[in-house]
Amino acid sequence: MLVLGRKPGEYIVIDGKIKVEVVKSAKGDLRLAIDAPREIEIVRGEIWENK
Repeated sequence: MLVLGRKPGEYIVIDGKIKVEVVKSAKGDLRLAIDAPREIEIVRGEIWENK
C-alpha cells in the first residue's frame, strides 16, 4: 500500500487512466473526486467488504 499526503486541489494519476483528486466540501470535509474510464468499476470500501 502506498500512503500519500495530498492537499485539496492536488491529485494523483494511476496507470495514466485514473485521476484521484482531493476536494474540500463547503462543510470543510475532504472528499475524493475520481475520474476513470467507464469500464473500470469503482466501489466504496464498505460495499466491497460485504461482497
